[in-house]
Amino acid sequence: MSQAVRPSTLADLRAMIGESIGPSEWVAVTQDAIDLFAEATGDRQWIHVDPERAARGPFGTTIAHGLYSLSLAPGMSGQLIDHSGFAHSLNYGYEKIRFPAPVPVGSRLRMRLSIVAAEPVAGGGIQLRTSQTIEREGSTKPVLVAENVSRIIPAPAPEDA
Repeated sequence: MSQAVRPSTLADLRAMIGESIGPSEWVAVTQDAIDLFAEATGDRQWIHVDPERAARGPFGTTIAHGLYSLSLAPGMSGQLIDHSGFAHSLNYGYEKIRFPAPVPVGSRLRMRLSIVAAEPVAGGGIQLRTSQTIEREGSTKPVLVAENVSRIIPAPAPEDA
């Protein structure tokens, strides 16, 4: 895994546009995690939570929800970009979300990302766009491709603190 980058200014973020950052640590996808996600969201479709039936299904096993993969993105992204040089950051949303390949139970996932844009927004904040790709160990096809939009609030200048 690469060490997290630690930008602290808009200029730092802009200097990293287009650079590949990552990968994150591997995350193991277990049936327990899939079941907990199903319980939390109410999405208990058999392909996710019924190992016996899923064994006879198209993937030969249960698969994680696409949104489960997306829910891992903030933690993985946090391993790659350390926002501690800023006052705080907020998830503003996701765009262009796609789930090109399934995630069979027992898979291991990790993320790579790149900064697409960093622009100032009203109030002194920064809007950061990152292209995020989650890959599955042993697969050439990603399991998630998305663009994350976040808002970052710079730390106050020392005289303002």
